[in-house]
Amino acid sequence: MTESNTTRRGFVTAAAAVATVAATSAATAQTAATAQASPKHDGQIDFSLFRVGFIIGGGGGSGTLTFKDHGYPLTIGGISLGATIGVARAEFVGEVYNLKQASDIEGTYTAVGASAALAGGGAVAELENSRGVRLRVSGRQIGLMVSIDLSGLQVRLRN
Repeated sequence: MTESNTTRRGFVTAAAAVATVAATSAATAQTAATAQASPKHDGQIDFSLFRVGFIIGGGGGSGTLTFKDHGYPLTIGGISLGATIGVARAEFVGEVYNLKQASDIEGTYTAVGASAALAGGGAVAELENSRGVRLRVSGRQIGLMVSIDLSGLQVRLRN
């Protein structure tokens, strides 16, 4: 073997080792960043919502907040204006963040961040109320409605 072939092989082996270390470091950094960006949730929520409308839409439903190993029944309401046409039922589940006490769940929620439509009629949304409580929910729509807009969703604890 010539000296230049040996040098090239050594260079290729060293380059491969550097690339492996760099890739491993990048993956570790990405995992750490994701862990820091996803805080631990304080509770869980699930609710069903029925919406009906033609231009002006209304809806209601019920659900459950699970917080500190206790279930709290919820009443869901809200009204939407705009291009609302149709009838639909939707079921949502998700995590609750920034919840200090169960009553903090109450309020009117607005969208914060992009919502996304999933294949098969599913959707993902992030909502926040005036107390800073965030809901990160995903769900599936059943029925015929152009869209179910969760902005303006009103949540109340049921007695």
